Amino acid sequence: LVRALYCCPHGVISMDKNIPGLVETSTNLASVKMLPDNQILVTTSQRSAVESRKLDIAQQIEALFQLAGAEVTHGDGYPGWAPNVNSPILKTACKAYEDLYGVTPAVKALHAGLECGMFLENNPKLDMISFGPTLRDVHSPDERMHIAAVEKFWNHLVKILEMVAKNK
Repeated sequence: LVRALYCCPHGVISMDKNIPGLVETSTNLASVKMLPDNQILVTTSQRSAVESRKLDIAQQIEALFQLAGAEVTHGDGYPGWAPNVNSPILKTACKAYEDLYGVTPAVKALHAGLECGMFLENNPKLDMISFGPTLRDVHSPDERMHIAAVEKFWNHLVKILEMVAKNK
């Protein structure tokens, strides 16, 4: 067990080839729990913007623990969602922000398990972005939202919807 844990990859596996500084694929050795009947549960999680890379690292970890004599199961996880820097809705959102606030918005891509991957899995032609008000310490007891950002986000969303409706 100790040798398998020592060999188990943890952290960044690969970086995005198109967006400098963006993690493409990562894995996390999340927990090791002692269970009744001398069983041990090792939990890992994998994330990637590219579904095949996520599956590849999950299979690598599966092979490692199988070689150590473990029984391996997989959960569903989140499907990948690669950033589309040429997205029409992204261009509309940037234009709406500029019209409202007179500045170019900071467009960023994050390495996270977004629900957007699930939407894309069911509708591969969907053009989408993820945006919202400023959040801090997400998924922790200290999670909070910057209240002043909510109105700004709402106005931005309404402007995007107006622009999309006008162009149809």
